[in-house]
Amino acid sequence: MRGVERGGRSRDPDTKAMIGKPPTDKVEDPNTLAALTDLVRLVGRSEAPQLRLRLFLSILLTLGGKALGVLAPLVLGAAVNHLARDQPTEVAIGLGFAGFAVGWALVRFLSSAAPQISDVVFAPVRAAAQRRTAAETFAHALNLSLDFHQTKRSGSLSRTVDRGSRAVDFLLRILAFNLIPTVLELIMAAAVLGGKYDWRFAAVAVVVVVIYTGLTFAISNWRIEHRRTMNAADTEAAGLAVDALLNYETVKSFGAETRAAADYDRALGVYNQASLKANTSLALLNGVQGLIMNVGLGIMAVMAGFEAAAGRMGPGDVTAAVLIMISLYAPLNILGFAYREIRQSLIDMEEMLKITRQSPQVADAPGAPDLPPPRDARGASVVFEQVSFQHDARANGLEDVSFVAAPGTTTALVGPSGAGKSTMVKLALRLLDPQGGRVLIDGQDMRDVTQASLRRAVSLVPQDVALFNDTIRTNIAFARPEADDAAIWAAAEAAELAAFIRALPDGMQTRVGERGLKLSGGERQRVGIARALLADPCVLILDEATSALDSRTEAAIQKTLRRAQAGRTTLVVAHRLSTIADADQILVLKAGRIVERGAHHELVARVGGEYASLWKKQTRGARNPVPAAE
Repeated sequence: MRGVERGGRSRDPDTKAMIGKPPTDKVEDPNTLAALTDLVRLVGRSEAPQLRLRLFLSILLTLGGKALGVLAPLVLGAAVNHLARDQPTEVAIGLGFAGFAVGWALVRFLSSAAPQISDVVFAPVRAAAQRRTAAETFAHALNLSLDFHQTKRSGSLSRTVDRGSRAVDFLLRILAFNLIPTVLELIMAAAVLGGKYDWRFAAVAVVVVVIYTGLTFAISNWRIEHRRTMNAADTEAAGLAVDALLNYETVKSFGAETRAAADYDRALGVYNQASLKANTSLALLNGVQGLIMNVGLGIMAVMAGFEAAAGRMGPGDVTAAVLIMISLYAPLNILGFAYREIRQSLIDMEEMLKITRQSPQVADAPGAPDLPPPRDARGASVVFEQVSFQHDARANGLEDVSFVAAPGTTTALVGPSGAGKSTMVKLALRLLDPQGGRVLIDGQDMRDVTQASLRRAVSLVPQDVALFNDTIRTNIAFARPEADDAAIWAAAEAAELAAFIRALPDGMQTRVGERGLKLSGGERQRVGIARALLADPCVLILDEATSALDSRTEAAIQKTLRRAQAGRTTLVVAHRLSTIADADQILVLKAGRIVERGAHHELVARVGGEYASLWKKQTRGARNPVPAAE
């Protein structure tokens, strides 16, 4: 919960520091009934221990506490009336009054203790619901397709899940044990005032509460826009902050610290403006609430005084009537805060649930089986049949791409940037589904088998290997967490990484930092190669897997990769043509089409061909190096 009430008044808490400009788009209010239905469903599937029993006890304790809260002023009123009556002895007066006073104190204690006990009883349900909704949303977000994550900021997504899960906890606490019980308390208080004293007392209580609530809601609706602006800016800032932290080296490299600080300062200026408006409107809200409360108490006191003067009420009854009103106003003090926070929490929860309602573009077919082991000991075949795919943000895409990568062979993909090589890699991993044609693995359409089994069969070593902020061992073993130390060391040896690890003070337990930034680019690539080798796939995809290595290490790893390709089908994306000269077939892509295919010696021999032209440019640069400047 982003703030607490002090002295029965709401205050706007400080929002976390923001970087960047806040967004201008607004989030629409959710349908309240639908949101509450979602909340009930979340509780139902929370799997909290003794869920029904805890719900029953919590509601019983809450209602009991409210009933005792109304009863307590009546006990004190009876004590004052007893004290005011003529008694035979002073001892009898003292004992009678003391008995009522002790009873009043006991009832007040029970009325205040009941909600606390109820909160303890219900806390596991709230915690379970919060945990379940956060875990479900996180798991669903991970299962969403590549297109979703390419359009989302990681920080914003994380903040949405965090806010939504905390909103579930807040809504359960404030609705179940604050607002709804307060409405019941008002009904009980009006019934007691009207039944025991006079219907006009009940009318005054109800009218004052209605006016108080109406004005509070009206002012809160006006104020909530300031809070919404701050929350929207906070979400945007979280995304910008995470981006800046993940790309810390880029910020430093381009000397952008001052620019980032200026963005931060501008964001603080926007926040300060909204905060000043919120504080001014908060003072107005508090003043209106105080005025209505005190006018209502004054009217009640005057009416009770006239009734006492007419002999229809005793002194204790006057005290009881005023105390009932005071106890009724106590929970209303936070009505403005509660109303604003409930609306914001409903928005936060719905924004989180929107994630769970999105369907991934790449999904398992109903009843899809696992991919069986390859029939050929040399690996699995990969076939593209007239595959087409076009990204929304690109003018051109893959068009009618067809080729066969036979088991145990190496197929290389070359061509200029934007030719479609990365798209083909994503299709081979089924991170994307083709818009036309199909991709087959061992004769089966990839869309007909489960993604989990497909990813076990296909491993990727990307050009830019991203590592988890954990140990080297954990990063290598990510492909197969159950692997033993011998298998992990064997993979490290195969990736020419073992000697480097042994030289480290902490060895395999060395932490690599955020995204592996404590390691060099070549070291990260070797960890990625070790991870892929440990997975022992039947299809290995190398996307410029040695681009960050020095020539000597690259040559050593190329030999390792050639050995690793035994028993596997390999797809290689390369810019340095010398690294794929021994490939079984080379596919030359241009503008999303395969314009040439064949072995290295065949393509080099084609006069005027695309591959021959690329080969000449690269070899000319190697034979005629540019002389150093004098």
